[in-house]
Amino acid sequence: MVELIRHGDVRRDPWYWLNDRNDPEVIAYLDAENEYTETVLAPTVSLQEQIFNEIRERIQETDVSPPARKGDWDYFTRTFEGSQYAWHGRRPTGAPAGTDEQVILDENELGADLEYFSLGGFAVSPNQRLLAYSFDDDGGERHRLRFRDIETGADLADEIPETYYGISWADDNETIFYVLPDEAMRPFEVWRHTLGTAEDVRVFHEPDERCFLSVGRTRSGGVIVIGSDSKLTSEVHLIDPTDPTRPPRIVEPRTEDVEYSVDHHRDAEGNDSLFIVTNVDGAKNFKVMRAPLATPGRAQWTEVLGHRDDVKIDDIDVFRDAVVVSERCAGLEQLHVIGLTGDPFDRLVAMDDPVYSVWSGHNLEFVTDHFRFGYTSLVIPPSAYDEPLRGGSRTLVKRTEVLGGYDPERYSSVRLWATAPDGTQIPMSVVHRRDLVLDGSAPALVYGYGSYESSIDPTFSSIRLSLLERGYVFAIAHIRGGGELGRSWYEQGRLQSKRNTFEDFIACAEHLCAAGYTAPERLAARGGSAGGLLMGAVVNQRPDLFRAAVAEVPFVDVVTTMQDVDLPLTVTEWEEWGNPLDDPAAYDYMKSYSPYDNVVPQEYPALLVTAGLNDPRVSYWEPAKWVAKLRATKTDDRTLLLKTEMGAGHGGPSGRYDAWRDEAMVLAFLITELTGATS
Repeated sequence: MVELIRHGDVRRDPWYWLNDRNDPEVIAYLDAENEYTETVLAPTVSLQEQIFNEIRERIQETDVSPPARKGDWDYFTRTFEGSQYAWHGRRPTGAPAGTDEQVILDENELGADLEYFSLGGFAVSPNQRLLAYSFDDDGGERHRLRFRDIETGADLADEIPETYYGISWADDNETIFYVLPDEAMRPFEVWRHTLGTAEDVRVFHEPDERCFLSVGRTRSGGVIVIGSDSKLTSEVHLIDPTDPTRPPRIVEPRTEDVEYSVDHHRDAEGNDSLFIVTNVDGAKNFKVMRAPLATPGRAQWTEVLGHRDDVKIDDIDVFRDAVVVSERCAGLEQLHVIGLTGDPFDRLVAMDDPVYSVWSGHNLEFVTDHFRFGYTSLVIPPSAYDEPLRGGSRTLVKRTEVLGGYDPERYSSVRLWATAPDGTQIPMSVVHRRDLVLDGSAPALVYGYGSYESSIDPTFSSIRLSLLERGYVFAIAHIRGGGELGRSWYEQGRLQSKRNTFEDFIACAEHLCAAGYTAPERLAARGGSAGGLLMGAVVNQRPDLFRAAVAEVPFVDVVTTMQDVDLPLTVTEWEEWGNPLDDPAAYDYMKSYSPYDNVVPQEYPALLVTAGLNDPRVSYWEPAKWVAKLRATKTDDRTLLLKTEMGAGHGGPSGRYDAWRDEAMVLAFLITELTGATS
């Protein structure tokens, strides 16, 4: 294999530094690692093919999404057997599927000659005649923005390169607002483009390097919202879509550690107001406020739904006659509907399973008597329901079909609780075949993330059935640093409390073993990105507890990355991890757990590590350096593999068949390492 070049002490890093993807020796190293990985996994090729075929056989490859109404049209997406990507279409409202359908955008045509394709933005103009869309062709998340005449299917001459996520039309159907990233991939400016013109106008600039900008139009259509958000501080500006050249106006000037987001409401008489989700005045789990649109500042905010110690408010969906609040209570999501007209009502949407995931669905209409929500659990496939706002009988619009005679009754889904070293109870969502004997003999996979207040909720996966049918246990560890149990759950797993995240995951793994679900020699762990940091930390700390681990695009070189302000995300990430440049205590603390810095001579689990050459979130050299150091340091001869996607970024391969093959490779690695099975 090609050896990594040692460059000496760069950015306080005494090991390997590979930050030039144009360096032929770097590419040679990554190519050699990929070749080595293919060689080691060669005995699993037949198992990979078997799993890939299992995945295909369970998925309805030619399928259509439930339609979402917008005025005279129902919008939907279709997939076709043999096609990597979806196409987007519409038909007259209420028309049966397959009747008078228009193709708006076929991703397969756009991605036909590209190694990588990912749709970034998709926004139909208010008169529903034009489409603004953007796409990324290398995984670097810089998108080309284009415009299409929906009736003719022809693209206009306008094209804007290197945009970020976020597109919003004004009412004139010719003005579009979009976001630009800076050199470090921070979305920092909002610009205005008028179709047919060449000179775009900068509308808003965010100088604070901690803050990311976003732009979007509310469901009501009444305002365009520019959000400026760091991890802990927010500021919102509004654009009048009827007067797009007018400068944005502020809702409430930012206050450090105060977060707020807004949605617009217009009642039947045309009165405008804003609904605001905020943690102001000590509302750690947030509350819902309301203010007149004309005078939206904090002095005018009045309470709609107060703060609760045991319920965290995540988001709201505003309709003319009700607000749907997305909440979390006892580690589970719930939908809370508050009426705005007629007889007052305030109710929770009932759910069935002990552990599940629910979310507000694709709701395009502002004036409606019902709303759509999505529902799934570890045993129930994704389902779309239409729920009357005032309650009553809901309608199942579509449930994802699982081919091959899938029966949810064959599986058991439970919520377990592990005890962390400090006594905190950590929830786990667990699924396995109902007839499985829990005597410690079953292989198991535990997944974790635990950062950024992101919640890993229990959802169905037909791909996961390839493990469950082979007698595996699958568990999700809802560890601190995530958002499953409210803001305090997040705060207990960040900055100087980050080690709780790792201790929680280890406690969950130990509990699975103690409760008879598995044993260390049959237990694997998996996580990606910040969850890859989790993998690196726990295999350093407790390598004896896991037989194998998969670390996908892992953030493992924490100290070095958090000192390099030229890298994407670094400055805004200081609120999550700490600033090692200015705070010696932060430096010492992250140095104490950073996976790369804590590799020691010991036996490690078998490891499969992935990277993306064009990844703007976790630079490819982080996993490359980590693997190199592990190779030079560890004392065992277990499998250690690095697989780099040479034409993709953070999310791995873009096409669905490529993604399924990638997943088949990961599952084959796990099955082989845990049981030695080849089928």
